[in-house]
Amino acid sequence: MRARIRSGDRAAFADLYDRYARAVYNHALRLTGNWADAEEAMSETFLAAWRTRETVEPEGGSLKPWLLGIATNKAHNANRGMRRRLAFLARSPEPRQVEDFADETAGRIDDARRLATVHEALSRLRRQDREVIALCVAAGLDYRQAAEALGIPVGTVRSRLSRARARLARISSVPPRGRGRKAEPPGARGEMESEAAFAALFLQEEIR
Repeated sequence: MRARIRSGDRAAFADLYDRYARAVYNHALRLTGNWADAEEAMSETFLAAWRTRETVEPEGGSLKPWLLGIATNKAHNANRGMRRRLAFLARSPEPRQVEDFADETAGRIDDARRLATVHEALSRLRRQDREVIALCVAAGLDYRQAAEALGIPVGTVRSRLSRARARLARISSVPPRGRGRKAEPPGARGEMESEAAFAALFLQEEIR
């Protein structure tokens, strides 16, 4: 596969996309917290992968770490772009009111709330720690693969992961900022779940 990718074999690249597009998208989604930004980051990841295919090492295992490394950078760029857009919107006039379609899109709104909560928990980590825990815990890379993806030593991956895990442990043991703990009402679809619960979930996944 590596040889075929390096040589520009389009069929091999299509196979690569089919195999890892979902993993790349999910990784970008965890880091950006935004579906549109994750889609864009995924597209840019595979475009960059095609353009830089000759940099792939001839020998090695899965190409997933290589792709997730590119996706990490694209997600970071998307986050910077979002901050610039928010700064622009803060200086813009209030938009006019439009019709509310919330009743028709309850499931999507609920998913958006859950995604925002996950992103909020992860955003309380340093960028470098957030990237490592997203790769090692959520994306399932081992230390060596995460080091390959980020271009850092394995020891650095270990220390960042330990620091992130300790931070998430503290988050999971306290109420979320600005809110007290509330019991989830019967029939609720997750909108009351706190960032602490998601922080704990990341810890449980890592332990397994």
